[in-house]
Amino acid sequence: MKKFTILGTEIQPGKGAQLSMNVAKLHTHTPVQVTVFVERALKDGPVLLLMAGMHGDEINGMEIIRRVIRKGWNKPNAGTIICIPVFNIFGYLNVMRELPDGRDLNRSFPGTKNGSLASQFAYHFMKEIAPHVDLVIDFHTGAAQRNNAPQIRCVMTDDTSMELARIFNPPFIVHSRYIAKSVREAMSKRGKKILLFEGGKTNSIEEEVVKEGLMGIQRVLEHLGMRSFKQDLDPEREPILIRNAKWLRAPNSGVFLSAVANGDEVSVGTILGIVSDPYGREERKIKSVSNGFVFCVNEAPLVNKGDALFHIGTTVEEAKKAGGKKVAESTESAD
Repeated sequence: MKKFTILGTEIQPGKGAQLSMNVAKLHTHTPVQVTVFVERALKDGPVLLLMAGMHGDEINGMEIIRRVIRKGWNKPNAGTIICIPVFNIFGYLNVMRELPDGRDLNRSFPGTKNGSLASQFAYHFMKEIAPHVDLVIDFHTGAAQRNNAPQIRCVMTDDTSMELARIFNPPFIVHSRYIAKSVREAMSKRGKKILLFEGGKTNSIEEEVVKEGLMGIQRVLEHLGMRSFKQDLDPEREPILIRNAKWLRAPNSGVFLSAVANGDEVSVGTILGIVSDPYGREERKIKSVSNGFVFCVNEAPLVNKGDALFHIGTTVEEAKKAGGKKVAESTESAD
């Protein structure tokens, strides 16, 4: 078998280890360490990384990976599974999206050794973790008070990524090009495959979202030959493929009430919600400007003019009917 060494530790076949990646120090000079779980099978196979907590307030992904470890699913029959339940330790400790310097870790890749705190995090990941993995599943939620329907984001023109996304079988697969300085872009440049799972909202554990993540992981593990599961994992649905996406924004500031939910199919003219003043004098309806599906809803009761309220996705089939070739990019900041 091939030798497998990560973070200065050789992992023997059939063995596992709980390791630490040193990334920075607190003001007290106490080291801040990212906990990394590694489990290796007796049989060679792919190396899969399950990662969450890129943003410190995105708890759903952390809970998904916690349960994977708790259930022992991270112990493969073939290959190696690496789990990083909480990557952005600073954000997690402060229950906030960014690092203490206000930077978004997922806009700091590939990073530099002596750069900003976020850049150092990214640098250590790309140096010490990235070279060893074949496939990454990175777990996120919607930012602020935006609630995402469970979805996989990937580049639809990448056949391998699309195959893996279909195997994961989320309710939605959303076309999303690589965003500059994101971990997806950095890993892609290294020739690695990466899927981004979005589901739910910040500072929350939503059981349906967690369930979708766990089922997806099981399907991928079976597909890769890394584990087998007793329960039936055959999908009972076909994922909805979202090719184009458009945000609908608040027409004015006020009290926001939504009339639709994630997963709802809408058409041109469908009333999605209203924004009103707090005194009962004025209400403005928000109508869909396209046919498609709602896959993100802002749950804030009070909004400002221009706030993103609904993310409406047009399916591949609808895009073909319209004859459009240009892909509208998501403005969701979680990726």
